[in-house]
Formats: sequence, C-alpha cells, structure tokens
Amino acid sequence: MSFRIAKAYDFDASHHLPGLPDGHKCGRVHGHTWRVEVTLAADELRAPGFVTDFGDLRPFGKYVADHFDHRDLNKVVSFPPTSELLAEHFGKWVVENLVPHVSGRLDRVRVWESATSWAEYTPDPS
Repeated sequence: MSFRIAKAYDFDASHHLPGLPDGHKCGRVHGHTWRVEVTLAADELRAPGFVTDFGDLRPFGKYVADHFDHRDLNKVVSFPPTSELLAEHFGKWVVENLVPHVSGRLDRVRVWESATSWAEYTPDPS
C-alpha cells in the first residue's frame, strides 16, 4: 500500500519549439497557461497522517514563480521547452532540492500546457 499527495502550480509563459517543419504552429512564439503537478508518495504516513505537509512544497512553488512565470521559456532553459522536457526538468529539481527535506518520494510530475494536454515524468525507482 502507498499513499500519494499532489499539488499543482500554474504559471504563464511563452515558448517556441525549434526544428519543426516550416509552418508548424508550435515553431512560432506562443504562450500557455502552464500547470505543473507534483505528486509525492510514501509507503507509511508520518504524524499526524501526512505523506508530507503541503506547506513543505513551498520552495518548489517559489522556484516556479520566480524562474518561469511570465517568461520566455527559450531564454530560461537550455533545452527545447517541450512539456516532456519541462516535466523532466521539474522532476529532477524536486528530487535534488525538495525531496531531501521532506518525507515522501517523488512519484511523478505532470506538465499541462492546456486543459486537455499534458506530459508526465516519472523518475526511475531507486
């Protein structure tokens, strides 16, 4: 048995995707209201019955707000800012910067670029 919690963070940002065929709409600069959803899991709960306190996730929310909100993602990251690669980036940030300080482990990160389209990163179990 395991337990999961998730918290979502929204930000608005523009991007374009290089290397697409001529005329592909995603090759042009455009924007999204992005949503990043972080899911943590634990096999056992800690008192008073948490995977981790939602408040302990604040550093990730601050990272997203400070570095991604109202930005051109092509200027923020060193990789093509696809939903898939952003999910991996956020997942690795959580593993390196948040997981050591909270209970629970990263289960997955989803990045939504619209209400109907998302990509997911799931870290290798270790």
